[in-house]
Amino acid sequence: MAAGHADPAADIDTPGTSAGDSTGGRIERLAAERVDHRFKGLPPEAEGLTVAELANQRLNLFTGGFTTPVLALSAESLEHNLALMETYSERHGLAFAPHGKTSMAPQLFARQLERGAWGITLAVPHQVRVARAFGVPRVFLANELVDAAALRWIAAELAADENFTFVCYVDSVRGVELMDEALTRAARTAQTAEAGSGTGSPRPVDVVVELGAGEGARTGARTPTDCAAIADAVAATATLRLVGVAGYEGEVPDAAPDSVRAWLRELTGLAAEFDKAGRFKGLDEIVVSAGGSAWFDAVADVFAEIPHLSAPVLKLLRSGAYISHDDGHYKHLTPFNRVPEEGALHAGFRLWAQVVSRPTPEQAFVNAGKRDAAYDLDLPEAQVVRDARTGELRRAEGVTVTGLSDQHGWVRTADGAELEVGDWVGMGLSHPCTSFDKWQLIPLVEADGTVVDYIRTYF
Repeated sequence: MAAGHADPAADIDTPGTSAGDSTGGRIERLAAERVDHRFKGLPPEAEGLTVAELANQRLNLFTGGFTTPVLALSAESLEHNLALMETYSERHGLAFAPHGKTSMAPQLFARQLERGAWGITLAVPHQVRVARAFGVPRVFLANELVDAAALRWIAAELAADENFTFVCYVDSVRGVELMDEALTRAARTAQTAEAGSGTGSPRPVDVVVELGAGEGARTGARTPTDCAAIADAVAATATLRLVGVAGYEGEVPDAAPDSVRAWLRELTGLAAEFDKAGRFKGLDEIVVSAGGSAWFDAVADVFAEIPHLSAPVLKLLRSGAYISHDDGHYKHLTPFNRVPEEGALHAGFRLWAQVVSRPTPEQAFVNAGKRDAAYDLDLPEAQVVRDARTGELRRAEGVTVTGLSDQHGWVRTADGAELEVGDWVGMGLSHPCTSFDKWQLIPLVEADGTVVDYIRTYF
């Protein structure tokens, strides 16, 4: 956590639910949830136990009655990755708002906040509601929010809790108009509500102008002129407050170190121009934010160049994929590959499936498919085999996943590959964003196979 920012984990309450209900208390209540048919892979004998009761049994993933397929999250990798990004952010003077849409797991939100995160980044209103239900005090919404119902809810949250911080993108004048209309109506409704309702006075919604990463990129205003017009539109409202600029460098076309740094300098230059024009007058803090899962080294380098502005700059990094890392997409893109002296992230997920068919010497099928494995970028990687006869683990030599059906993984076996019906195959996964969303309750497993906890997700 960057110096000078209050610890968000120190006084987390949940407005709009029950006063004084801390994140810790809400997380503890997850442990009281009953295990049943909703949660795949868990032992059938666990039916009716609470999650806490099941965790206290410290079952072994391989011998404790778990059914395949089952996704496991490494306890050691999780702890290592949390610590590494905490120290990285501190070393480079960055505030950290990890992208929570990667996991949508309140237990992991809490651990990130405990590790010094400024807040949590999210993408859509539903995710913000989950975060608020578990007491997250600061939310950065990396999207323009023009849904009137969601804006009414945000306005009510801001009015009910003066300690709640919410920041979102704006990337169009039309978006500003829609936000202003919805928030103005919400303010009028609040003013006519009964006195003593506890709603409180409306606060403006803090926004950052999103600079697009170039032609053909995703969202964001494309030119400085467009950005200035959006800032002017914000200034003309009473419902919005401009607090900075932001964007996502991962969308730079044909991203490479030089092109990413060039775009980041456009972003920081835009912040400087806005400040020079007096657009941040009266702020205690100016927000400059970028994504950074694949380019946080570039973000750190360029953000270190930000000149002195009229108020302190909150240099906000939003990397999210680090928490579980992966064995595919981010394994190859992580900035730690480019700057190895900074450390290394560890892949956290392993999907275990069982060989259910061995129709030919060159072919096998496991009982995990698209419903279980991340497959939007890369296929799973066969890494280890657990022998059904002996229980011994060996490397998955000559075993390759070549395709996924709904509930089957297609496996090609080379000459001499040892693989029999009943064996368990442990697979590394690519792109954690589509791993968490397939499993509602994920065993947290130590290296010896002991399950020490279960991570609840909300997608």
